[in-house]
Amino acid sequence: MTDTSTPTAPRPAAPPVVEVTIRRAGPADAATVAMLLHELARHEDSLDAVRADTADWRRLLAHPAVTVLLAFVGDHPVGYVSGVRQLNLWVGRDLFALDDLYVRPEARDRGVGGRLMASVAELVAPEGLLVTWGVREDNEAGQRFYRRLGATLRTKMVAAWQPAAYADHLESLRRP
Repeated sequence: MTDTSTPTAPRPAAPPVVEVTIRRAGPADAATVAMLLHELARHEDSLDAVRADTADWRRLLAHPAVTVLLAFVGDHPVGYVSGVRQLNLWVGRDLFALDDLYVRPEARDRGVGGRLMASVAELVAPEGLLVTWGVREDNEAGQRFYRRLGATLRTKMVAAWQPAAYADHLESLRRP
C-alpha cells in the first residue's frame, strides 16, 4: 500500500529546560519587580493602567499579605508570579488571589512558568488555600498552560468601578 499523505515537517525541538532559582521578593527587589511588571503591561498593551512605582513596590513587598516570587537564571531575572492572600466570604477563609504570572520571552517554553506555579502551590499547600486568577479570553497559550496544571477555567466578566465613576454616581444621587 502506498502512503499518499502529505509529509509533515519535523517539529522543532523544544528549548532545553533551564536551571531556575525561585525566591520570594523583598523590599530590596522593588526595582526588579516594577521592571518586570512594566514588561508584562507593555506585552498586554496595558502600560497606561500601571500606577505602582518602585517606591510603591518597596511598601507592597513589605506587606505580609503580598507575595511576589522571582525566577532567576543565574543572576538574571526571567519572570515572576504575584498575588495577595485575602479573605473570601464565599469560602469562609483566606484564599490566594494570583495577580500576575510573567515569563520573559527568552525564557518561555523552558519550564519557568511551571516552576513559578509549583512554587505558588508549595506556598499555599500547607493551609490548603484555594488559588484563583484571571486569564484573558484571547490568551489561548495561557489557557492551555493552566489546564495542563489542572486548573479549571470558566468564563466570568470582571467589572471595575473607577473612583471618578462612583463619585459621579454618588453626586447624581445627591441631586434633586
